[in-house]
Amino acid sequence: MSEIPRRTVQRTAKLAGLPLGAAGRFAAGWGKRLTGRDADEVNAEISARTAEQLFAVLGQLKGGAMKFGQALSVFEAAVPDEYAEPYREALTKLQSAAPPMPTRDVHQVLTEQLGSAWRSRFSEFDDVPTAAASIGQVHRATWHDGREVAVKVQYPGAGEALMSDLRQLQRFSRLIQGIVPGTEVKPLLTELQERMSEELDYRVEADAQRRFVKAYTDDPNVRVPRVLASAPRALVTEWVEGTGLAGIIRDGSQDDRDHAGTLLSLFNFSAPHQVGLLHADPHPGNFMLDGDGRLIVIDFGAVARLPGGPPPTFGVLLRLALGDDPDELLRFLRAERFLGPRTELAAEDVLAFLSPLVEPLRTERFTFTRGWMQGQADRVGNLRGTDFRTSRSLNLPPEYLMIYRTTMGTTAILCQLGATVAARRIVGDWLPGFRTD
Repeated sequence: MSEIPRRTVQRTAKLAGLPLGAAGRFAAGWGKRLTGRDADEVNAEISARTAEQLFAVLGQLKGGAMKFGQALSVFEAAVPDEYAEPYREALTKLQSAAPPMPTRDVHQVLTEQLGSAWRSRFSEFDDVPTAAASIGQVHRATWHDGREVAVKVQYPGAGEALMSDLRQLQRFSRLIQGIVPGTEVKPLLTELQERMSEELDYRVEADAQRRFVKAYTDDPNVRVPRVLASAPRALVTEWVEGTGLAGIIRDGSQDDRDHAGTLLSLFNFSAPHQVGLLHADPHPGNFMLDGDGRLIVIDFGAVARLPGGPPPTFGVLLRLALGDDPDELLRFLRAERFLGPRTELAAEDVLAFLSPLVEPLRTERFTFTRGWMQGQADRVGNLRGTDFRTSRSLNLPPEYLMIYRTTMGTTAILCQLGATVAARRIVGDWLPGFRTD
C-alpha cells in the first residue's frame, strides 16, 4: 500500500472511532448503572472520556477535522452544564493547539514558497512553532529590518486532508450530533466544505488582511497586524501579543469580559461598513486584547464579501421582530425568500424562533450567559417543540448563511464571556434597516 492511501485509511479509521467510541462508552455506562453505580457519576465519566477522545482525534488529524473542532468549540456555551466542563476544556484546546509538523517540512515549504534564499529575509527564525492549528502552524521570527513577525506555514497536503476529513465527518454527522449536544453539526460541516478552498490560498487571506489593516489603521478599538509577505502556502505578518479571549473567558474580570464583548460586537457589525468584508471565523483563538485595551484580530482566511456593506435585510427583519406587527414580519419573510409562498406558519411562532437574535436588542444593555444560550439551544433543538418545526419551515437564502453563522458564533463567544453589552446601540449604529429615524 502506498504512503498516501495508508495515511488516508489511518485518518478514516480515527474519525470513524469517534462515534463508535462514544457508543461503546454509553453502552458500558448503561451496564455500570445496572450494577448500581450512581447515574450522575457514570454520565460525568462518559462525558470526560468522550471529550478526551474528541480532542485527541481532531487535534492530531489537523486538516478538516481540526477545523471542524475549532468551529465546534465556539458553541461549547450551548452544552448543558451537567456535561459542560470536560467538553469546555477539550474544545478550547482546539482553538490554538495541534501537534507540530517536522522542522524539515517547515523548511521545505518555506523554500518552495519564499525561495531558496528565504533565510536571508529573516535575521532570526524559531523552528519551534508558537501555535499549530487546522491547516498551518505559526513560527515567531525577526524580519530583516528588525521587526518581530509571525510566519504561518501551511501543512503539506493540507488541502487533500482537509476536504477528505470533512467528507468523512459528513458521513458521521448524525452520530457526532449525539457526542456534542446542543449543536447543529451537519449544516456546520456543509458550510466549512463550501468555504475551504479560499482558506487554502494564503494570498487570498493576505489580501483580505491588508484591507482590514487599511480600514482599521489608527482605530482606537481594533488592531490588525500588517502583512509583510505572502505566498500560496506561507504568510508573514507583524507579531502581536495580547491576552487571548480564551484566557479572559477563563480568568478575566467582569470589566475585562464586558470590554472584550463590546469590542467584539463592535468589530463584527462595523467591519462590513468599514471594509466591505466580514471576518467569518469567530472563535476565541482569533481575538486578543492588547495592553491598550484594543481588540487584536488575526486569521482572515474566512471572510464574507459584502462590497455594498451589510445588506439591510437583517436590519429590517430585526426591527420588525421587535415591533408590534407580526403579520408584517411574515409578509417581509415571504418577500425576502425566508418563507416559501405556500408555507403556512403562525406569526407568533416565527417571533419565538427569532428570539436568540431579538432578545438581546429589547433592552439598552443585555447580559449574555451560558444559561441563556443553553435555554435557546434546548428550545430550538427539541424535536417535539414548536421552534424545531418552525426551523424546518424557514429558509435561509444562501447569501445570508455566513452572516448568520458569524452572528451566532459571535453571540456564543459573548455567552462564554458572560459579557454585558449595549447590543441595541451597536446594531442601531451599524446595521442598515434597523433604525427608523
